[in-house]
Amino acid sequence: MLKVGITGGIGSGKTTVCQLFELLGIPVFYADTRAKYLMATDEVLINDIKAAFGNDMYPEDGLLDRRRLASIVFNDDLQLEKLNSVVHPAVFRDFAVWSARQKAPFVLKEAAILFESGSDKDCDYTIVVTSPLVLRIDRVMSRDNVSAEEIKKRMDKQLNDDEKIKLADFVLLNDEQQLLIPQVLALHKQLLGLNDHKR
Repeated sequence: MLKVGITGGIGSGKTTVCQLFELLGIPVFYADTRAKYLMATDEVLINDIKAAFGNDMYPEDGLLDRRRLASIVFNDDLQLEKLNSVVHPAVFRDFAVWSARQKAPFVLKEAAILFESGSDKDCDYTIVVTSPLVLRIDRVMSRDNVSAEEIKKRMDKQLNDDEKIKLADFVLLNDEQQLLIPQVLALHKQLLGLNDHKR
């Protein structure tokens, strides 16, 4: 079974692409969603977060104080690196267990920072979903009700599309000019062929 990483900048439409693959019967591991889940349930990770940021990150109710953690890591790259250094290994472990249970010819691992986190290393192939910057900003502004400046700040924390394209094996263009579904169907067929070849 192939493991295929999929990424794309904020507002690129990678979630839409993942949903299309799911309609084709391909399981998708959503790394960011799983990370949030693991930060609430995985004992090893919870202890690592407490060790790095203090026991009071999990007050008496036992729930992670997300707002407090965000305020620490959001404007401090060193603190963010410290958090990522405990969260990423937990997500890697979770992905390995999840993948082993799947029966599909290939699986997708969706991650906003696939290359930045090193998640691409445990994938056989990688896909990047790209979209023109103006379109991405418009989408996120209407989806999240935030300013263009706020979106650009978030974008600055990720690799730009040119860098991602250089690193990726496959590129899907979601520019509302090229039809997305035929691109996904063609790539699905190609990945099935690569999986057959691997066996």
